[in-house]
Amino acid sequence: MDGKPLAFAGLWDRWRGPDGDLESMTIVTTAANALIQPLHERMPVILPPEHYAEWLDPACQKTALLRSLLMPCPDALLVVTPVSSFVSNARHEGPRCLEPVSPA
Repeated sequence: MDGKPLAFAGLWDRWRGPDGDLESMTIVTTAANALIQPLHERMPVILPPEHYAEWLDPACQKTALLRSLLMPCPDALLVVTPVSSFVSNARHEGPRCLEPVSPA
């Protein structure tokens, strides 16, 4: 809500497949908070800045702490702004994707 960037919880791995190395990643999701629920039942896990270091440390063994982060963020952290269907096309990029529209 303050306009600062957010950090999603993600997982990354590299493994050797039959055709060589393969790097893959995923964004971890959780149940939607009350703000997002009308739009979708799931949302990305948004990490609080004070836990970035633990999340990114591959040697971190604080499984209870890491598991506790896999929850919806507080509603007050986000703002829902209606945008046009222009954003539904993966080829579209740029400021137009962020232009607010009046709710239908």
